[in-house]
This record gives sequence, C-alpha cells and structure tokens, in this order.
Amino acid sequence: MTFPLLETKRLKLIELQHQHVNAVYEILSLEEVTRFYGTSPFTLQAEATRLIDMYYKNYLEKRGIRWGIKLKENQRIIGTVGLNTLQLKNKRAEIGYELHPVFWRKGLAIEAVSEVIRFSYNQLGLYRIGALVYPENKPSLALLDKLGFVNEGLLRGYMFQDEQFHDTYMLSLLKPEWEKAR
Repeated sequence: MTFPLLETKRLKLIELQHQHVNAVYEILSLEEVTRFYGTSPFTLQAEATRLIDMYYKNYLEKRGIRWGIKLKENQRIIGTVGLNTLQLKNKRAEIGYELHPVFWRKGLAIEAVSEVIRFSYNQLGLYRIGALVYPENKPSLALLDKLGFVNEGLLRGYMFQDEQFHDTYMLSLLKPEWEKAR
C-alpha cells in the first residue's frame, strides 16, 4: 500500500516520517497552534514521534491519512493536513489541519485542504467530509466557509482540553455540494 503523495502549486503533501519529528514538534509545541487543536502544547519531542507513529498506524489500518505539508520552495515542513475518523465503508471522514503561525494568512492552508478534499472525493470515493471547530477559531471557520462547508450545529462540551470542556461546531461538505461549487 503506497502512501498517496499530493501536490499543489506551492506545496507537496508527503508522508510524515521520523525525520520530520523536529518540525512536527516545533509546530505542536506552540500554544497558539494547539489552542483550538484538542490537545495541550507538546513539551517533549517524544510526543511528536508518537503522533507520527499514530498517523502511520491509522493509515495502515485505513482509519486516517495525515500528510506533512511541505513548501516546494525550500522543502520545509510547515504543518499537517489529513483525514481523521476515516470510514471508507460509510464514505466519510473528518478533516483536520494546522500550520506554523509564520505561514498563517498566506492561502497555504486552503491550498492544502482543497487538495485533500479533491483526493478524498475523487480517489477515496468519500461522500461526506466533516470538520470539528472550536467556535472561537474564526480563521478556521472562515477557511471552511470559503470551501463551502455548512455549519450543522454546536456540539456542547464535546472536547476536553486543558482540564475543561469545550464546545465545537460540526461542519460538513458533501460531494455533490463540492462538485456544484467547482
């Protein structure tokens, strides 16, 4: 089973491996990145190693696919994007992503997410892609809105992070909506 490598104008979406531990740790150790991520900032590189191992296991078990987002211009890993809770039988998954703050507001996240959506509908045959987003995460909500995601409602007390419960919105994009908007 060959890991699918994806490409956009400015990015390569690659399989994360142990050689990328430092980059993943650097990104997920930042409080501004993990604030709406459902986890506390990493404090040990071993956490990044475990995360990469989990991504690999999820891929092997067909429960998820997570790509490293690599800038073509300098080969730097600037974030990750992928599908969580992948259910090929039910033709659905949830999308997740994060970028190093230096690369926020440059259109890179929407470029990566758009390519994963295209792959999900065309290659994996998915029908529904969901997204869980904290209501306070305005940039992520704006990105998903631009892509045509519909806010289905509030999931109260859905995430437990930093010793407290957080509400999240559930958004989704169905394949026919995506096709129509293209």
